[in-house]
Amino acid sequence: MKTKIIASAQNWIEGSAIEQLNQTAMLPGMSETVGMPDLHPGKDTPIGAVFACQGLIYPHLVGNDIGCGMGFWQTKLHKSQCKLDSWTKKLANLEQSKNQGEYDEMLTAIGLVPSNFDTSLGTIGGGNHFAELQRLQSIVEPSVFEAMDLSKDALYVLVHSGSRGLGEHILRGHQKHFGNGALKVSSREGGNYLQQHNNAVKWARLNREIIAAKFMATLATKGRQILDVCHNCVLAATATIDNPTTIANPATTDNPETRDTSIWLHRKGAAPSDQGPVMIPGSRGTLSYLVTAQGEQTENLATLAHGAGRKWKRSECRGKLEARYTKESLKRTEIGGRVICEDRALLYEEAPQAYKDIDVVVSDLVDAGLIKVIATFAPVITYKTGAIRR
Repeated sequence: MKTKIIASAQNWIEGSAIEQLNQTAMLPGMSETVGMPDLHPGKDTPIGAVFACQGLIYPHLVGNDIGCGMGFWQTKLHKSQCKLDSWTKKLANLEQSKNQGEYDEMLTAIGLVPSNFDTSLGTIGGGNHFAELQRLQSIVEPSVFEAMDLSKDALYVLVHSGSRGLGEHILRGHQKHFGNGALKVSSREGGNYLQQHNNAVKWARLNREIIAAKFMATLATKGRQILDVCHNCVLAATATIDNPTTIANPATTDNPETRDTSIWLHRKGAAPSDQGPVMIPGSRGTLSYLVTAQGEQTENLATLAHGAGRKWKRSECRGKLEARYTKESLKRTEIGGRVICEDRALLYEEAPQAYKDIDVVVSDLVDAGLIKVIATFAPVITYKTGAIRR
């Protein structure tokens, strides 16, 4: 198998994340693993990585938030219309309760059967998820910016959320029977998981669309979706990936003549580079980067970073910051943004200081010849959790 990490000497990758990456590379059927510049340790496997496997799927490598990703919209609001204080107050009730069945028609339209999980549609979730109003900071590639029909003066909405309890339910169902074991893609169990996985990806995308629509409706505007990119998923490799001719542990598979040689890419906190432009956010106190892939995408398995990556464990944040920052001070960023977060612990856990330097993460990808930056965007209002949390 082949393992690599795309990171410069200026970057800092935690030793436990490297250890998790190396351990994952030893799984049966694994042919290649690549850590992104935002690589950091997760519960069982590292976050910020892509894993290539032959003929096998490992659901735990995708994780419990199947379909989590970034959606980006250009609103009809002009930056001069921004009313920071009043808009912050209005957005505090973004996640209001709703009636069972409110989104049944939308679910049916995308081929999903309504379920008990649908009461979570239109909600952000905890952890590093957010909905954010942004303004343009700089244009790096004017021709690409114009080709995307983006506006210098518009305000934008970036949504980071996933499949909520649905993805958790799917992973737990698998682990109840198989633990962290693999599924053959060609097996009935493999097919069942892929069907559930694909449904969760659809559900998560719809969730982001509903969140963005509610966000924009609260500000009395509408918008146009620029992109939606999933960074927790498993997909068959495209033609940009070289198919390895051997697997990590042949003794654990069937007769070589009957092996499934298809390559499946498991992305955990890592964005595909072959589906159009990607938004790589920093933190609520730093810039987000709109980028596009360039050059050969084989060394990175057609994958890019999905954010800055955590620097501190959640359990460490409050102790490191509470003596220096009050709850109210953390609701205003150094670059003039506002933060809506009524969960005190989360407010500290998601502080900008808890994250790596997004400039270094993006520079590592640029220096590796994998991306070019189109534009940067600054956070104006970041919504985490409001007065009503579901």
